Amino acid sequence: MEREQISVFDIFKIGVGPSSSHTLGPWRAAQQFIDVLLKNNVLEQVEQVKILLYGSLAKTGKGHGTDIAILLGLSGADPVTFDVNSIDSTILGIKHRQQLSLHGTHKVLFHFDDDMIFLFQESLPFHPNAVTFQAFLNTGKAVSETYYSIGGGFVVKEGENASDKQSVDLPFPIEKAADLLHWCLSTGLKVSEVVLENESAWRKEEETELGILRHFHVMKDCTFRGCHTTGFLPGGLNVGRRAAALNKRLIGDQPYSDYNSWIMAIRNGGQNFNYILDWVSCFALAVNEENASFGRVVTAPTNGAAGVIPAVLQYYIAFCDGYSDQKIIQFIACASEIGSIFKKGATISAAMGGCQAEIGVSSAMAAAALTECMGGSQRQVLMAAEIAMEHHLGLTCDPIGGLVQVPCIERNTMGAIKAITASQLALQSNPDKAKVSLDAVVNTMWETALDMNSKYKETSDGGLATNIPISLPEC
Repeated sequence: MEREQISVFDIFKIGVGPSSSHTLGPWRAAQQFIDVLLKNNVLEQVEQVKILLYGSLAKTGKGHGTDIAILLGLSGADPVTFDVNSIDSTILGIKHRQQLSLHGTHKVLFHFDDDMIFLFQESLPFHPNAVTFQAFLNTGKAVSETYYSIGGGFVVKEGENASDKQSVDLPFPIEKAADLLHWCLSTGLKVSEVVLENESAWRKEEETELGILRHFHVMKDCTFRGCHTTGFLPGGLNVGRRAAALNKRLIGDQPYSDYNSWIMAIRNGGQNFNYILDWVSCFALAVNEENASFGRVVTAPTNGAAGVIPAVLQYYIAFCDGYSDQKIIQFIACASEIGSIFKKGATISAAMGGCQAEIGVSSAMAAAALTECMGGSQRQVLMAAEIAMEHHLGLTCDPIGGLVQVPCIERNTMGAIKAITASQLALQSNPDKAKVSLDAVVNTMWETALDMNSKYKETSDGGLATNIPISLPEC
């Protein structure tokens, strides 16, 4: 049986909000379809393109920006580098001109209402997040490919394996938490050290460390930006941004001019419990308000849960003396392995498992990372991850209006707080006496996902989405 190999840069990806499965994944799928056309030397023969969205991508696609992401991907834009301030004007241009520039070079007619097809009542069996691209050529032939966005920005093309990354010989192959614990205890390595040893099979150590720090800088910039941006979130719910006002109230008259002086100002405010709690919430709100506004974030392991890990990491930096490159690398590396275990043994897709698969997994990742960085043993690290997920089991995904806003943004604050609590519990406990293992909770999460009614899996067909009366403008 071939084992899935997941790198830290698979779990953590730089992209654009609001959703990794509904925005980043479809964006990448569109890019892959363009690659198919290029490899087959038929791009210049394309006369028309149609996009068919199935299942959850259809039902919550507009609220999640799926249509926007696909058009940008087909146009040759990359989510890591594309200027997010140009998204609105680019999409308006496509709709106004009724023209799409494939790969940025080949222009075809494109009528949004006719060529972007939302199949609300159809779902493909492999995964609820499915999209089919059809390119009709001037030769009378057509090219069609179907892709599945399976969570966290991971994309699977129909007929191919879940991972197209080149297989390597990992020094410490890991499928389950028991494997991870075995390697840690037999070598004496920390979880983060096991991860970095495995990463060395793909690239040099310094490249991995620089890559992790690049991801941290995106998290840092996103948090800082979100704490200083006011206004309302897009989409029609008229949700006001709260992080900036909270930041202003908490910081008081402390002067600062950039991220570093901001952190110092936060530290100067003291260690009062309510003060720290408010800051953790502020950090999480900031990231997910940016995410909801089509800002640049890091999937951690998804966009909808992108605020949990940055919030706990910022807590570690501001209140636990964690502001050094090595400590940040340690934190992110450790967190990534927990995310990998959940992806291999269950899912990180809300469309498959509800919000337990997003907020729950991110909380487990953050709890484990914080525990290791605070001096916990390998067993305590896994215990912290288990505690965090155990108390997210059954959490549904019911976004109001199909937007990644309510209850999604506040859930990131709750996930961050639960992660810190889980870490504290693990650090003050003897893991040898634990009744529940991490592998047991992973299995339970997956069984819960299979049993969960589909209307609670990112469809907006149940829960808060149907009990809160709203009237959204036509998209």
